[in-house]
This record gives sequence, structure tokens and C-alpha cells, in this order.
Amino acid sequence: MNKGPDHNNKIVRMFSVSKRYGDMDALRDLTIDIWRNEFLFVTGPSGAGKSTMIKLLYMGETVSAGAILVDGVNLSRVTRKQIPQFRRKLGVIFQNFKLISTKTVFQNVALVLEVAGINGRDMQYRVSEILERVGIEDRAGEYPPVLSGGEQQRVAVARAMVGNPKIILADEPTGSLDPESADQIFGLLQSAHKSGATVIIATHDQQMISNHKGRTIRLVNGRMVNC
Repeated sequence: MNKGPDHNNKIVRMFSVSKRYGDMDALRDLTIDIWRNEFLFVTGPSGAGKSTMIKLLYMGETVSAGAILVDGVNLSRVTRKQIPQFRRKLGVIFQNFKLISTKTVFQNVALVLEVAGINGRDMQYRVSEILERVGIEDRAGEYPPVLSGGEQQRVAVARAMVGNPKIILADEPTGSLDPESADQIFGLLQSAHKSGATVIIATHDQQMISNHKGRTIRLVNGRMVNC
């Protein structure tokens, strides 16, 4: 049962984190603690550094300076070979879905469990159960290109949730959706939060933020301007 953020337990810690691409600073001196089972919005204008922050947390990028701890793991000490193991703690929802077009909906979601060594009846049950939860079980045998944007995002959410991750990272999860679909996707993220996950959403959707509870941090030009 969800009890809200555990303010005695920090699941993410970022210490003076900077990320530079050539001559551009995407993030500058970012220090923040995120609590276990917190629901956090990261907002700001385009180019503020929201997506960069998400990428650093799942090790899609590495820091230029500073340090990040995720669930007690210092990311600077995670080797390339250890990254897949580390990512089992995470469920990631990408801005452009990143579904595999040549695999069915079921296969896209099942891939997470296969990588974790879960197969057979357990995999079948868990994938079927999560597809039902997100309301897309009737499309299990379809391929992503024939799905609507909202349906593809539901598949992406199912893929992120199927492994029961400790942390869900979502990069503009409702950016390309109509308001009704966006509200449904947000409801699914709230469900994951109620089940105990820490949820971190990068978004510019102020309407969504104002309609739902959760701490908000704002980035501008790679810096945090409020918390």
C-alpha cells in the first residue's frame, strides 16, 4: 500500500552534476535528493535539461562532473557490462516510445523479462496481466506501426511497469497525445506509484502538473531554479 514519500530514504542523489555537449552546458551544478516512493515532476522550457537529467539517471549518458547515486549505487562505478543489471531497477518511458517495429506488442513488453531471465508461464502471466492493466490486451498480437500514438504509449508504459521496477523514469510521456489519452497514461503512472514505485516525470505540460499532486522542480538553462 502506498504511504507516500519516505523522507528518511533517498533513492536518488545528485551532487553538483553537470553535463556538457561540446561548448554547451545541458546541466550545470545540479544537486537534488529524490525520496523513495516520491512522485516528482521535472519541468522547464525546451532545452532546459529535462531529458538530459532522465538520460543520466538510466545511464544513457554519463556526467561531465559531479556524482549520482541511484538506490545506493554510484553510477560512476558501474561498468558498461553492469549497465543491463543496473537498469533492472528502472522502468523507462521514452519520448518517442522506442518500440521494436518487428516485434508484436506482447514481444515488446516480454523483452524486459527475457533480459532478466524470466521465461515460460511466469513471463506469459506477467505480460498478459500488465497488458490488461493498461487496457491493450486485445492488441497483444499486433505490431507497433499499426497502433495509434496513445496505444503505442500504453505499450511503452506496460514495458516500463512489467518488471516491477523501483523507479520509473518518463520523458515527456504525454507530449504527443490528446488530452484524454494523456490523462489515461498519467493514471497508469499514478497506479505504479501507488504500488510503491518512485516516479520521475520530465514534462513541459503545466496543465498536467497543476491537475495532479507531486513535488515539482524547474530547470532553466540547465540549472535548477526552484525546488
